[in-house]
Amino acid sequence: MPTPRGYDGVVLAAPVTVPYARFSTKPAQWWVGKALAGLAAASGLAHTDFDGLSVASFSLAPDSAIGLTQHFGLSPRFLDFLPLGGVAGVAALRRAARAVQAGDADVVAMIAADTNAPQSFRQSLENFSRFSQDGVYPYGAGGPNVSFALIAAAYMAETGLTRADIGRLAVAQRANALRTPHALMKKPLSLDDYLAARPIAPPIHLFDCVMPCAGAEAFLVLREETARAQGLPFVRLAAAIERHNGFPADPVMRRGGWQRDIGTLWAMAGCAPEDMDLVQTYDDYPVISAMQFADLGFCAPQELPDFLKAHDFTVIGDLPHNTSGGQLSVGQAGCAGGHLGLVESIRQLLGTAGDRQVAGARRALVSGFGMINFDRGLGSGAVVLEGAG
Repeated sequence: MPTPRGYDGVVLAAPVTVPYARFSTKPAQWWVGKALAGLAAASGLAHTDFDGLSVASFSLAPDSAIGLTQHFGLSPRFLDFLPLGGVAGVAALRRAARAVQAGDADVVAMIAADTNAPQSFRQSLENFSRFSQDGVYPYGAGGPNVSFALIAAAYMAETGLTRADIGRLAVAQRANALRTPHALMKKPLSLDDYLAARPIAPPIHLFDCVMPCAGAEAFLVLREETARAQGLPFVRLAAAIERHNGFPADPVMRRGGWQRDIGTLWAMAGCAPEDMDLVQTYDDYPVISAMQFADLGFCAPQELPDFLKAHDFTVIGDLPHNTSGGQLSVGQAGCAGGHLGLVESIRQLLGTAGDRQVAGARRALVSGFGMINFDRGLGSGAVVLEGAG
């Protein structure tokens, strides 16, 4: 298959995080509005100047993105709504980038936001999918932990990964989170702590699980000449891939759709895994981050135990990973989790990441993963971003 057209001229700018809260009685619309105001402040543009709007959220009902245009006085000529969880960020970016390339929009506000009232996470899980209602709830399980336990057990058996191997990622991310002002997890985590944590759905234990919260992440997608005219620092979109239900014949997920398209990603980007200065994987569970390292070409699946032992994944290590702390230590603000790695990578490549800045960061790989059904996650995607300096 020929390499698809690249994303020449498309840039990302104005990274915004609305600081997370463990619980919030404010609706998702409030969190979207705070992100929109943040984008206007960061860019120096009026929010009404954004002629594209992309929203990812699980908790907007009864609204969708089109209702927000009236809430906030917008009149976009490009509109997108992707409640696709952890793959929403990559999928939304691909669509917005093509719209900007085609001239269908000049400046697209990319926003992911969710609220988390005390009972909203339970209610969301009850209605997440027909698969969960038919295949998980009848067994007394109220969330994704059981499904991910099936995936983790199968993947660990195939690759030889142990909990100690996987725990290295969680421990490194907590160290990164201690440098991140808005991270919700502020207590140091050792490998012994990780291994001793109580079981949830073995081999899934407490520190394998993300903590639901409320929050928002946002950035702008625009053409390079528009960013330069506005005086906005930016990063370039070098490559992107997306695949859903990548291997439908597999009896349980042991690989993601990244495997089918990884050659396209690296060919479009003109570089290779070893050229990445930092990596942001979607980390609803650290075993899934490990899977992404293999599927994205850093090593073979059976090499993962040695690969994880050989690298330091902190911001001062040789392979900085989930430099904000990732969802495991920052928190999982619903669909905002799929935008977290993108927003963090923009900051890193702009050199504005503060105490967690990766020295000399020039290239970043960001991957997305989302929409778990009974035995697999259906959505996968990845992008390569490059600094403009």
